[in-house]
Amino acid sequence: MLQQTQADRVVTYYEKFVKRFPDFKTLAKANFQQIYKLWQGLGYNRRALALWRLAKEVVAKYQGKLPRDIIALESLPGIGPYTARAVSIFAYNRPLTCIETNIRRVYIHHFFKDADIVTDEEILLLLEKALPEKKSREWHWALMDYGAYLKTKITNPNRKHKNYSVQPKFEGSLRQIRGAILKSLSKEKMSLQKINSLSKDKEKIKKVIEALLSEGFIGYKNKKYYLR
Repeated sequence: MLQQTQADRVVTYYEKFVKRFPDFKTLAKANFQQIYKLWQGLGYNRRALALWRLAKEVVAKYQGKLPRDIIALESLPGIGPYTARAVSIFAYNRPLTCIETNIRRVYIHHFFKDADIVTDEEILLLLEKALPEKKSREWHWALMDYGAYLKTKITNPNRKHKNYSVQPKFEGSLRQIRGAILKSLSKEKMSLQKINSLSKDKEKIKKVIEALLSEGFIGYKNKKYYLR
């Protein structure tokens, strides 16, 4: 939930979510419509779909317990290098490093003031040198908190990062249409004609429906679309 969403927005969602789905087995047994109702409003709904698929795989392969091994973690749906290491660091206090936006901000601000372009590879070298023995969890907590503080005080240093980009506007975007369709389908099954009433841009609606079907968010039966 914290990926690409601010912590103060996440807290309420998280508390309701873990109350309804306290373990992987409960989450794996649910249908996506039940999950989406508790996720709706956070955005980036692929995260919820990946979490659901992850729960099914953890139950099937690991008896409902998340593996500790980095390679095993990265093989699960929705888990990449950062998330695998973050889980290992914050859940198990393993002596690893990870980079996210706040940590990146700290290192670029303090160590790359004169640089024009900075890569994660350069930052990782410094992270590994600075990592305190047996205090990986506390160290990364501190870095993230400090990075969040810096955000309120200075111009964003992350603009120097090699992969920095400005998010396109939400209004009229495919993301907005995706959200509108999923929200509507969470309430009822809908025909294509009814879905088309959600936006004037029928071409974008067509692209979104094709993507949602392909990704497994929605299904189609008896001439109506539905949330899985």
